[in-house]
Amino acid sequence: MSKILAPSLLAADFANLERDIKMVNESDADWFHIDVMDGVFVPNISFGMPVLAAINKHAKKTLDVHLMIVDPDRYIETFAKLGSDILTVHYEACPHLHRTIQGIKDAGMKAGVSLNPHTNINLLEDVICDIDLVLIMSVNPGFGGQKFIENTYDKVRALKALIDKKGANTLIEIDGGVNSNNAADLIEAGADALVAGSFVFKSEDPKKTISELKIIMG
Repeated sequence: MSKILAPSLLAADFANLERDIKMVNESDADWFHIDVMDGVFVPNISFGMPVLAAINKHAKKTLDVHLMIVDPDRYIETFAKLGSDILTVHYEACPHLHRTIQGIKDAGMKAGVSLNPHTNINLLEDVICDIDLVLIMSVNPGFGGQKFIENTYDKVRALKALIDKKGANTLIEIDGGVNSNNAADLIEAGADALVAGSFVFKSEDPKKTISELKIIMG
């Protein structure tokens, strides 16, 4: 399977969101990565439901929605209705993770689980076969443009080993500080999908940057 690139709309120009969505539609990118923050689980607030509905109106690629919120179970049905294809929740926000994963799948979406930098991948051992995607945070969640955490490579390798050991089909996605300097190493470590925000949208030619990243990813 070819590797997946998901530009993060958190780094897009909110005053020209339709323009930036169109750019991603026309680019070599595979998914739209959409961060939803509540100001409680993380110290920032981002997109809400009306903005996601507006994005869905124009987006022609997979909507990869990352919930950085407390009590995500309350909103599973809502995000399904808004057009989310993948719904990722945080391990740290879900006391009944298995039930949450099943709820996401029952709503017709693929289920993702995200781990903060300090959270050990071994905590997913009992549910890894139920998860479609694990999103490893390579920065502390809440803000774009942060420095990449080098321990991420070891974490990806450990997660890949767990997935292989369990015979799971789970994808590994990386979010935070992804750029042309670390993309190839992340893929080599075992990543299947990379989220790129500031590196894409703050570049002079985002579409060209996306193409170049895809080539690096192989």
